[in-house]
Amino acid sequence: MPDKLHNQEESSLNLNSFLTLIKDKSNSFFIDVANVIEYLQTVLRNLFTKTFEFQEFLKQCYQIGNKSVGLISITGIIVGLVLTIQSRPALVEFGAVAMLPGMVAISIIREMGPVITALICAGKIGSSMGAELGSMRVTEQIDAMEVSNTNPINFLIIPRVLAATVMIPILTLYADAIGIFGSWLGINLKDNVSLDLFINQAFAQVEFIDVFPAVIKTFFFGAVIGLVGCYKGYNAGRGTESVGIAANSAVVTASLLLIIVDLIAVQITDLF
Repeated sequence: MPDKLHNQEESSLNLNSFLTLIKDKSNSFFIDVANVIEYLQTVLRNLFTKTFEFQEFLKQCYQIGNKSVGLISITGIIVGLVLTIQSRPALVEFGAVAMLPGMVAISIIREMGPVITALICAGKIGSSMGAELGSMRVTEQIDAMEVSNTNPINFLIIPRVLAATVMIPILTLYADAIGIFGSWLGINLKDNVSLDLFINQAFAQVEFIDVFPAVIKTFFFGAVIGLVGCYKGYNAGRGTESVGIAANSAVVTASLLLIIVDLIAVQITDLF
């Protein structure tokens, strides 16, 4: 009998602990949602003010491009090479090697270029923004700006978000070009094709509907990277470990949201 009462008490305690955990997690989730909505409202409200920090915007554009262009160049060439080397045997089997440049170009322009570039930038730029703003929060520089009547949203967040929104499409177009060049190198490992002939074969199959949606979604990719990176850094905790948490959380959250945005973009494009 005592054992039975003891087991019932343990079950009751486990149930209460579980319900408390669910309650805490639910409260934390809804608080985070409210903070995100408030953050987006603040950014949108300050986006159209007259006090735009153009010099900071140019500085952020340069830093984003400078940090990412090397890694994007290497990745683009490798992606083009791998797609070409992996696809060629199947096309040779069906006697359709002439379709290889067009197939690789469409694959890179529509999906591989934008997504891989955005994920690289999420790792390089998103983590950088999270760490930079997180360290400013820890060292109370953001608090000092607020006390001195300087709007940190206008000076820190708006230029970074706009710079990411502008630079990601440019870096994507560059990655597409480098990837197609890598595909030409891959074809010349087995055949001897001139660059002019390769480009003509590649773009003969590329249409407007392949390019336009891919470019448009990169603007949303850039906005997601900028907004997430700045949000995680701006709302970092007070301890020194919060900087690393903000940087890591920015990369993970931005990468997940990029995949979701890409899925939505593909579904919308498929309607056309």
